[in-house]
Amino acid sequence: MKNPYEILEVAADATDAAIKQAYLEKVKDNPPDRDQERFQLIHNAYLSIKDHKSRLSHTLFSVPTADFDELLDQALHVTQAPQVRPEHFKQLLRAGLDETMRLDAKPHARKS
Repeated sequence: MKNPYEILEVAADATDAAIKQAYLEKVKDNPPDRDQERFQLIHNAYLSIKDHKSRLSHTLFSVPTADFDELLDQALHVTQAPQVRPEHFKQLLRAGLDETMRLDAKPHARKS
């Protein structure tokens, strides 16, 4: 999710006048009768950072949001699939069998 600065395409240190100019340009390109949701997004972004007090409030009280789909894509992204050679696979099987055999081979305590 974009923050107000990204929506209005202004720098975080932009002046009030620069923010207002960016807002007016965005509204001109995205009037409410064309796309109400987009217009509302732009308007809310402007209200969030329109002056020093609003920017301070936005900085102090906005909670950063995370794009969980993007985070999952990054976490699950594998650049190269792991390759298991046949000899490694056989070793894994043998290790698994040896471990199972050791567990089954343990003497069980008998009750007298």
